[in-house]
Amino acid sequence: MTDGEVYFEFVQLGQQMRVAAIDVATGTEVIVITPVSASKLQMQQVALAKLRKKLAESVRPPSPVPGKFA
Repeated sequence: MTDGEVYFEFVQLGQQMRVAAIDVATGTEVIVITPVSASKLQMQQVALAKLRKKLAESVRPPSPVPGKFA
């Protein structure tokens, strides 16, 4: 995962805020729902943490080479 550019989208749904975080490099998107009473920074931090977790999960270590070792 890189610490590249991330777009945030905020949509208020009653007393909740739908926050989307989109990684520009990969197009990976996550959605979080937060209370509208939270600050914009808090909302972004929660969405960014979820995005980072998702990007880290998508990076898998290379599989071991099958065969015998001498």
